[in-house]
Amino acid sequence: TTGRILSQYNVGAQTRRTENVAWHSEDRLEIHPHDAEDRGIVNDDWVGIKSRSGETVLRALISERVQPGVVYTTFHFPESGANVITTDNSDWATNCPEYKVTAVQVAKVSQSSEWQQKYEAFSQQQLELLEQGSHHA
Repeated sequence: TTGRILSQYNVGAQTRRTENVAWHSEDRLEIHPHDAEDRGIVNDDWVGIKSRSGETVLRALISERVQPGVVYTTFHFPESGANVITTDNSDWATNCPEYKVTAVQVAKVSQSSEWQQKYEAFSQQQLELLEQGSHHA
């Protein structure tokens, strides 16, 4: 399941530019201690989260705030790819996207997802173009 945290707003386009990142500087995957132990995961390990829609990698946060069998993350940092793993399903009456419930597999990993690697390369390219443009102005 995904959700928000008080110190960030939606995808963080505004709040990530503020000192609020001192409270929440990245999207983390909260996982119950029993589930983490079953998978050999400890705090700060990189974990792969895979659904039918896609996959991403986040750092683990062992937490009893989630129930066994449930994992949770925020979606305030685009580079986390949190919304890559949610489905395209929506509510039949309102057509509101169903971001709250997605079946996933979680496993300890050693590198970022393919989507994250492409996002990082694209972001770097955009920053280089911005830098080049500022030299010509």
